[in-house]
Amino acid sequence: MLSETISRLINGLHQNVNEYDLGDPFFQQDAYRIYPFARENFYPINGNGSSRKIAFVDGGNQELIGAPNFSVQLNRIYFNVFNETQRINQNELPQTIDFFSVTLLNLNDNSIQYKTLLFATKNDFSDYLPFESHLSFDSTDRRLIRGTTRTDIKEVASVARRFAEWNYSRFIIDRILDKGDVLISDGTLQTSFPNEGHYLDVLHERARNKGVIFSGLAKTSNMITTTGLSLLGSLHKLVEDWGINFEEWYYSPLAEGLSKDHSVIMTIVKLHKKADHIFRYEISNRQMKDLDDLNLNEVITCLAKNSVDIGFPGYPYGLIDADNNARVRANEIETYRVMLLSEMSKLGLWKKFAHHMRSTDAHHILNLLVGGYGR
Repeated sequence: MLSETISRLINGLHQNVNEYDLGDPFFQQDAYRIYPFARENFYPINGNGSSRKIAFVDGGNQELIGAPNFSVQLNRIYFNVFNETQRINQNELPQTIDFFSVTLLNLNDNSIQYKTLLFATKNDFSDYLPFESHLSFDSTDRRLIRGTTRTDIKEVASVARRFAEWNYSRFIIDRILDKGDVLISDGTLQTSFPNEGHYLDVLHERARNKGVIFSGLAKTSNMITTTGLSLLGSLHKLVEDWGINFEEWYYSPLAEGLSKDHSVIMTIVKLHKKADHIFRYEISNRQMKDLDDLNLNEVITCLAKNSVDIGFPGYPYGLIDADNNARVRANEIETYRVMLLSEMSKLGLWKKFAHHMRSTDAHHILNLLVGGYGR
């Protein structure tokens, strides 16, 4: 019975996914200038690119203790610098900064407000953190609403880490990189939260003034075409249909963001001949317009030369390293959690917070009963 159901499922999927009418890129019309698929937008990656440094930036955060009305998180920002596959050591900035954040929910005049307090683990890290004033939000702000409900406090808590990534990137541009070098953030360059635009505006301006290419590479993409197909999958199909014989290539332009929240030119890149994945790569549209085709090829060549790791060919090793070192790991969470709970008890505050914390820990108990970690 189960095998028959699986067979019907696959046949239903097959009948309803049409790969022949690929369509064109689909984006919100008033927010993007869309470029229809065109063979001439495929380019081989064949530049030199060896003289540019690339800095990769990523961040991680995990909740230590929390309740519906507060969330205490450990946050980490990490960066590295490479020239092709050669790691470049530097002493200008700490490679990793850690800080705690306390996100609080307050009810004032029937209005729910969020605010976040920041605590650097070392005094020297304080200068690199975002402004606490930028981490106060009204829950009715449309950028915090998901569907018909207010955003979960854990998601609001993650904003501190996101803003810290942007803010620290400014110091990397100022102190580490030179004209022609590249800064790559893990993800897109689109703003999603209130006050986030302040940090992106500063970054775009600092990068453009210094001649540093500020960009983002997204690991995942939900982009679709006008016929409802995967956009990246459709590009793979076009490579086959049009007989594109470049082993490493980039496709540009795909679309141009016209809003202040996402002012970029989107490009799709295949960075290694053995790569199974292609990625969305974004550069601010003002900087992209300063680049001619030769310089864009040089920038993407730098990426390709860093994307030869045998474990994940076609994905920059700098981002693999950044992701690994920015992660907050389970053993760290437990260590800090014990320290926090011990301090609560020592100060006689355990009862005050325990009632709130117990309201959200039932799923954790179920996980312990089955001997695993949750979904």
